[in-house]
Amino acid sequence: MSSDARCEVPDLPLHPEAAVRLGGFLIVFAAVALWELARPRRPATTSKRLRWRHNLALAAINALIIRALFPLAAVGAAAAAASRGWGVFNNVTITALIAVPASVVVLDLVVWLQHRLFHAIPVLWRLHRVHHADVDFDVTTGLRFHPLEMLISMLIKMAVIVVLGAPVLAVLVFELLLNATSMFNHANAGLPSRIERWVRRLIVTPDMHRIHHSTAADEMNRNFGFNLSLWDRCFGTYREAPRGGNDGMTIGLSAWRGPTAIITLPRLLDMPFRREPAATPGSA
Repeated sequence: MSSDARCEVPDLPLHPEAAVRLGGFLIVFAAVALWELARPRRPATTSKRLRWRHNLALAAINALIIRALFPLAAVGAAAAAASRGWGVFNNVTITALIAVPASVVVLDLVVWLQHRLFHAIPVLWRLHRVHHADVDFDVTTGLRFHPLEMLISMLIKMAVIVVLGAPVLAVLVFELLLNATSMFNHANAGLPSRIERWVRRLIVTPDMHRIHHSTAADEMNRNFGFNLSLWDRCFGTYREAPRGGNDGMTIGLSAWRGPTAIITLPRLLDMPFRREPAATPGSA
């Protein structure tokens, strides 16, 4: 096998991709759920059983739709680009030791930029507010996205993978990291403060990302990162702590709490099409 990225990519098998991702998901989900059970950060404000049932049902629907429309998804895009010589890394001589981590970092930046767009563009915010309307914050919040948002995100990701010529291995690693960090940084748990201060210098922690789920606009529009924390620091969107503290802050969207809270699956699916308040981020 050649040491350059172009030759290394096609040799990687694609068939185990779904099994690897599913296995990684189950391990991380179980670990974070047990962490929340052992050391809950905040008390639940509504039925955890009800939220989990519908949040996980939405996640299952998303997985089925993505797998049906894109059988090999992002990994398939990387393999297609490699076989056809598309993209930057497939047209330069570069070792996998550089191409793989570089691709992971670029894709992480793209997710950060995409997240900003879903807050800034009203029609995209209508989709993304399904995620933000969760009245509590835990591992299932990290899986709660509208199917249309998931489809748009996948198309953006696949386009970037093809243009970049990202190696298959890099894409598989990134997909595993994206799933794992999304569940980790939405955990209703917290690291010891001394450890947390050091960890958040590199990756997004639950205490850091929880601020992004505040009902306050100036807090919601901060800490957009999912994996690397450096993007928020570089682009001026980093916030150290919420005004009310992690125990006192209010989670969700103000207009979608109480009687208008979006919890059940049918309401999660039709929320983007509802003419109700909070059509822009940070409505109070």
